Amino acid sequence: MAEASLRFEITGMSCAGCAGRAERALSAVPGVAQSNVNLADHTARVTGDVTPKALADALGAAGYPAATETVHLSIDGMSCASCSARVEKALTAEPGVLDATVNLATETATVRHLGGAVDLAALTEAVRKAGYEARAEDRSGPTTDVHEDAQARLWRDTLIAGALTLPVFLVEMGGHLVPAVHHAVTGLVGQSVWWFVQFLVISAVLFGPGRRFLSIGLPLLARGTPDMNSLVALGTLSAWSYSSVALFAPGLLPEAARAVYFEAAGVIVTLILLGRWLEARAKGRTGEAIRKLMALRPDVARVERDGEVVELPAEALRAGDILHLRPGERVAVDGEVIEGRSYIDESLVTGEPVPVEKSLGDSVTGGTINGSGALRFRATAVGRDTVLARIIAMVQDAQGAKLPIQALADKVVLWFVPAIIAIAVVTVAVWLAVGPSPALSHALVAGVSVLIIACPCAMGLATPTSIMVGTGRAAELGVLFRRGDALQRLAEVPVMAFDKTGTLTCGAPALVARHGADGVDTDAVLRLTAAVERHSEHPIARAIEAAASGPLPTIENFEALPGDGLRARVEGREVLIGTARLMAEKGVALDSLRDAMTEVESRGQTPVLVAMDGAAAALFAVADPIKPTSRDAVASLRRAGVKVAMITGDTPASARAIAAELGIDHVEAGVRPDGKVAAIERLQRTYGAVAFTGDGINDAPALAAADVGLAVGTGTDVAIDAADVVLVSGDITAAVTARHVSARVLRNIKQNLVWAFGYNVALVPVAAGVLYPLTGMMLSPMLAAGAMALSSVFVVTNALRLRRIGAPDAAPRDTGAERQREALT
Repeated sequence: MAEASLRFEITGMSCAGCAGRAERALSAVPGVAQSNVNLADHTARVTGDVTPKALADALGAAGYPAATETVHLSIDGMSCASCSARVEKALTAEPGVLDATVNLATETATVRHLGGAVDLAALTEAVRKAGYEARAEDRSGPTTDVHEDAQARLWRDTLIAGALTLPVFLVEMGGHLVPAVHHAVTGLVGQSVWWFVQFLVISAVLFGPGRRFLSIGLPLLARGTPDMNSLVALGTLSAWSYSSVALFAPGLLPEAARAVYFEAAGVIVTLILLGRWLEARAKGRTGEAIRKLMALRPDVARVERDGEVVELPAEALRAGDILHLRPGERVAVDGEVIEGRSYIDESLVTGEPVPVEKSLGDSVTGGTINGSGALRFRATAVGRDTVLARIIAMVQDAQGAKLPIQALADKVVLWFVPAIIAIAVVTVAVWLAVGPSPALSHALVAGVSVLIIACPCAMGLATPTSIMVGTGRAAELGVLFRRGDALQRLAEVPVMAFDKTGTLTCGAPALVARHGADGVDTDAVLRLTAAVERHSEHPIARAIEAAASGPLPTIENFEALPGDGLRARVEGREVLIGTARLMAEKGVALDSLRDAMTEVESRGQTPVLVAMDGAAAALFAVADPIKPTSRDAVASLRRAGVKVAMITGDTPASARAIAAELGIDHVEAGVRPDGKVAAIERLQRTYGAVAFTGDGINDAPALAAADVGLAVGTGTDVAIDAADVVLVSGDITAAVTARHVSARVLRNIKQNLVWAFGYNVALVPVAAGVLYPLTGMMLSPMLAAGAMALSSVFVVTNALRLRRIGAPDAAPRDTGAERQREALT
């Protein structure tokens, strides 16, 4: 970075002392010539030869982080990986930019910069100087119109180029197969006239539909930054120029080399346009998940205003509005039910197929579908604050991410196009030096073939297309990757650790077993016990009360025995509830319940003993029950070769009992909330990378410390904000689905990269003519154009296979929700 002045915003300052410390931190950064921090407007001005990241790191270490902003841009004109690499380099070079990521598949750029240091105009100008056009990306609605217009233009140009090229191609290629065809045409109009007709027709193709390659590729070539368009422009212009010389100035060429290749230029343009149309069509399908999510938002809603129910645009809704929801309608915004009862299909947001009952006090989510009941609800979140809007934003951010595995491709594509041009030049020189007669014609064919067959597009699309499709499909399955690089890391972790309470278990105590003394009816005892427990505030009391059925009797002489239990008179009987110690103190013999006590304690459950009129009556076991899906989730992970760990504050005995029941490999028990990070670090030292799943506020530090943090979507916002992945439904099997999707996406990316690199490594030498000494044959530029076009289409089509990913070990479900999802596609 050249020495310059940079002004940006700082957070966390509250006094002159803060400003002084921030200023000293900036001055200490190597390369800073002068720094000044202004407390009044919370800004800093720095002069020197220093990177924005160094400044941000210094302020972060001092405790006064630099404010950062993120800008999303739509980029026009990119056609290959070298294009995206060039745009990324131009954006990163702008003063104040911390990092920039350009996604060829979505034709977007995400730029993170120091707050106040960069404006949109500077970023778009940087892109323009690199040879492309940029504008602020509109994330408020579907972007299909832009892509559909681009596809329509490509299809129109392909048809025009094909229609003009086809007659020339048929006569020329038909002449090779059936010489009489060629002789008939040249005999009818003469060779010179026929060549002139080819010149007119192919010129119309090259400077009409093919003009896009020239207008982008040649200026970039002149700047010394060639891209894929430059290769096509060089190849087609070489064939066209050589043919034009053979037509208009044949004396400049040896007699044996006087031939025209107009048809090659026309076919190259046509095939590459066709390939780009197929690629654009396939790329359009990669963004279907976002478009379907955006389509869930209804345009209008029925709202109470001034005592009347009126229809208003969804964007006019405000928090606190009262909305009316009729059967079958889609919920407009997030809210809380204040009247009515219905079942709502939330599958398109959470991935769960079973409709959820909603009544007074329950929350509803924008984008979900109401069942047969009518509801009134109060809007609690609108616009960007709704669950659906946050989901869309998460998926968009993840789709624009760059994975570590892409680093090699990025390094290669920066030099790929210049290297191909150099190889083409060397190829021509070698053929001219040692090639058989006509050497000039052979050199032209080989050089053009090298330029045309090279495909940096495939390398550029290999990773982002898989990320787009994979993250979109994951969202449909109820898994949100907040950070795209978690896709790669999650597939590679050897250990997945889980919080216990609320993650593996339901998070609230429940009655899980009952044992009666000889001849005692446990249902009757439970009824009387619940009547007493109703007057206690202990969570265990709620579990006992919830398990009892029917009306509960009234009680007399209620007495709480702190630390031990409860006592009361119910229906004429003395009821004593509490611990074994309390029963011993009151002289209650527990012989008939001794075996049950041992079993309950071995399972890590809490025993609740009940005595009636001084005799032992029953033992009720209370525990935080394991979620029904936890056992299958753990089993699936172990089958996949992943070790499963549990981190809990429970006693070691209770933790070991649950671990044994679930088949968990490793247990960290007795961990205080502030000790979960240390537990994660112990696992990392033992096993390597660790993924952690949790749901509570106290899980946030552990989620951030883990290599991949997965937050249960029903948990707290703090936990979700600290996580890399959000499991929307709260079902623990979603963690298994997340890893399954991650593994499938990573495998798909590797397939694409192997193809992209292998294609170029194998076919560029063939195009150069290395097989000619063995076979006597050369690769036609037309075949090279077809191979190049199909290379990109293969990569995108392979990525589209990820749309069929399903939850692991799950049978297909034929539900109404699934049929509704299919109807939207």
